[in-house]
Amino acid sequence: MKLLIEDMAKALVDKPEDVSVAEVDGERTTVYELRVAQTDLGKVIGKQGKTARAMRTILSAAGTKLGKRCVLEILE
Repeated sequence: MKLLIEDMAKALVDKPEDVSVAEVDGERTTVYELRVAQTDLGKVIGKQGKTARAMRTILSAAGTKLGKRCVLEILE
């Protein structure tokens, strides 16, 4: 899952070397914290949050297949 998020983010940004994903496990929920360069933040979020919403949808579908609830947080 972590690699999935990294690959999606690296495809969107200008500085792929600044992309990092941290995984925080809970009992039923796993939170993935995505960090990108400040200049690439708008590209990851997209217009009206559409790109971020699409990434969350893909992550949620992949998590459902594994039987876990996955949440994506985009940090500044």
